[in-house]
Amino acid sequence: MTTSDRAAVEPALVTRRDEGGVATLTLNRGERMNPLSLAMIAALEAELAAVGADRSARLVVLAGAGRGFCAGHDLRELRAHRDDPAWQRRLFADCSRMMLSLTTLPQPVIARVHGVATAAGCQLVSMCDLAVASEEARFALPGVNIGLFCTTPAVGVVRNVGRKRAMELLLTGAPVDAGTALAWGLVNRVVPAAALDAEIARLAEVILARSPRVIAAGKRAFYWQVEEPLDAAYALAGDAMASGMLEPEAAEGIDAFLEKRPPRWPAG
Repeated sequence: MTTSDRAAVEPALVTRRDEGGVATLTLNRGERMNPLSLAMIAALEAELAAVGADRSARLVVLAGAGRGFCAGHDLRELRAHRDDPAWQRRLFADCSRMMLSLTTLPQPVIARVHGVATAAGCQLVSMCDLAVASEEARFALPGVNIGLFCTTPAVGVVRNVGRKRAMELLLTGAPVDAGTALAWGLVNRVVPAAALDAEIARLAEVILARSPRVIAAGKRAFYWQVEEPLDAAYALAGDAMASGMLEPEAAEGIDAFLEKRPPRWPAG
């Protein structure tokens, strides 16, 4: 069988389903806990780019097939390329670029987390704008257990949970349950597994009722300011709000509020 023949019969690494303005991207190697191989990273980055350019997609749900969300990098692949520093640097550079693309995507991204989200899978959750987890979900940065500190996953996770909690995850490698992840700020909601999709749909419904242009501009400004010193953050945020007041969405939204009616967002 040729390479093209194999590609024709193998399922896509990432699948996309669109419904009602929501694009669901699913990591599609559930039999292996959806490892972030070099190919999986490339496939996810390509799908995110396509969604970002699609004006009909108003919100993204990021999910994992099978028994868990994502168990991190493909350890077999990492071990096979252990003696190739150029390949290793490429993997982590590509993964970092993909993770950052979640923050630059104009649409909000909700992680749909079930089963395990470990190492780079936990990082993936941390880089999404929102996360909803099922009660049986587990989160960990277990690299220390196999002699490889989870340094890149920590970049996103520490920005969600703070230093002491991130270091506990990093130094022990021990998993935390969904309730702990909620208390620490890694996820927004925890629900029974049977209610996971309904809870995400409820959250999406609220967001979809807002102006997509306002959300895209607001998300962009949020990630600009959040890493800045306080004075610079206020300067950026003030400019963003002043610019926002000049847009037709602000005029319509304020008028609708004062007139006690639903807003009719401008098209485009």
